[in-house]
Amino acid sequence: MASRSYGQYCGVTTAVELVGERWAMLIVRDLLVGPRRYTDLKQGLPRIPTNILSARLKELQEGGVVRRVPLMNCGLVYELTEYGRALEPIVLALGRWGFQQMGEPGLDDVMTADSLTMALRTAFQADAAASLPSADYELHIGDVALRVQVDGAVLRIAQLAPPAPPVGGRLPAGEPELVFAAGAGIRHIISGELTPSAAIDDGVLTVVHGDATLLERFAATFSIRSLERTRQ
Repeated sequence: MASRSYGQYCGVTTAVELVGERWAMLIVRDLLVGPRRYTDLKQGLPRIPTNILSARLKELQEGGVVRRVPLMNCGLVYELTEYGRALEPIVLALGRWGFQQMGEPGLDDVMTADSLTMALRTAFQADAAASLPSADYELHIGDVALRVQVDGAVLRIAQLAPPAPPVGGRLPAGEPELVFAAGAGIRHIISGELTPSAAIDDGVLTVVHGDATLLERFAATFSIRSLERTRQ
C-alpha cells in the first residue's frame, strides 16, 4: 500500500490509499486489458518514470491489487488479482464520467492501444448491441489499429498495431466487414454530436473499405451521451 495515509477510517479513504497515487489507476486500466510485462506497461505509459512505475507496481502488489506471475513463453508478467479485477466497473464508470469533460487533445497527448481498447469498452452499449446484428470492424486512430468484433452483447477487441504483447492472445481470423480511420474527433460520434455521415463530410472519419452503412451500427453500439443531452 502507498505510504500516504489520510488518517480516516473509511472505505473511500482505503480505496484512495490503494489506487489514488499518481499513475496507479492507469496501470490498473492497462492491466484490465490483459496481463502485461514491465516493458509493456512502460511502453503503454511512455511518460511514467521507471522508478515511479516500479514503486506503483510494488504498492499495488502489497495492496493485493496486482500480482506477478510466470506466463509460458513470456517470462514474468503483472496481472490483476480477483480483488483488482473488481475495479473494472469502477474504471469504466470513471471513463464515462471523465468523457463529459474531454476537450481537444493537447499537442503531446497520445492514445495507446490499451487506452483506446478501454475507451471502447467504456462506451460499449451491450443492450443496444444485443438487439443488432453482429459486426466486425477494424479501427485505425493514429498509429493504433484495433479489430473490434461485436456479437450480441459480447465485445471482443484485439490489438493489431502496435503489435499486441505476447500475452495478448490470438488475432481474429478472416477479414473485417468495415475498415475505417478516425482521429480524436471520433468522440463526437460517440457523444452523438455528429452522425457518421456528417463525420465523413467533416473529415472526422474516413472509410478505408467495406460496408460504410455499418458506421450507423457502430454509433449505436458505442455511445456515451453527455449529462446535458441525457436530461433533455
